Amino acid sequence: MNAVQPRYIAIFIAQLLALVASSPAFSNAPLTLLDLARSRTASLTELAPELAKADLVLVGESHGNPLHHQAQLAVIRGLHEAGHPVSVGLEMFQRLEQNVLDRWIAGSLAEADMVQAFSRNWSIAWEAYRDIFVYCRDNGIPMAGLNVPLKITRKVAREGFFALTAEEVGLLPPITCSVDPQYEAFLRGFAGSSGHEASFDRFCQAQLVWDAAMAVHALDFLKTRPDRTMIIMAGSVHAWKPAVPDQVRRLAPQAAVISILPETGIKGDRSGIGTSDADFLIPGR
Repeated sequence: MNAVQPRYIAIFIAQLLALVASSPAFSNAPLTLLDLARSRTASLTELAPELAKADLVLVGESHGNPLHHQAQLAVIRGLHEAGHPVSVGLEMFQRLEQNVLDRWIAGSLAEADMVQAFSRNWSIAWEAYRDIFVYCRDNGIPMAGLNVPLKITRKVAREGFFALTAEEVGLLPPITCSVDPQYEAFLRGFAGSSGHEASFDRFCQAQLVWDAAMAVHALDFLKTRPDRTMIIMAGSVHAWKPAVPDQVRRLAPQAAVISILPETGIKGDRSGIGTSDADFLIPGR
């Protein structure tokens, strides 16, 4: 056998798996969730009424993973088609560009212009999120930008929260930067131990600014549309309960928040994930 053939076989298999994962039949397969509190698996159809009672439902992702984005779309579609009003919150868009999202949902923004705006806000290709954006536009589902300007989180990670100028702080909602021990312990495990304590502290502050700002922006948007459950699409590190959900509870203790993570969760596999991390897991993703 030619020595290069195994490599081509591997490439072919990888392409085939990607094709299957992105096929309509696969993406439209019924979504099931693992209920961590009740140790059972239930269909999205069965759980939709429970999810719809929440103010916020965070659905985590590994950015660009097609299986995770299919699950996010399934949650949006499942609640919408069951008659539950929803909106969609986006880590992928800055709050300052809300007008772009409003024009998209109104049908007054061409896709080419949306692609340009998306690339300004997010580094992952538009195609990974296109089906979600098109579904929301075609069904009149409001979308909200939740993120802060990237230059802010980059500066905090580089120099620390207190290095921000008054002008830069003015680009943020009212937030504090107090890191609790559980959050710090998680981020140490997530980021790895580099031995540079000051650098880690700045990284921790940047993540917290991200989480706190998205929580504030989500709650502000909810005030304008209190009849809708907001489904937040964000990286699993933000959808994790001690991240954005905890920031929401600090700001609005009465808010009902549900966290859904891929089975790989925030730790690379299901082991060790419990109800302190998420409410539901998406099996096999």
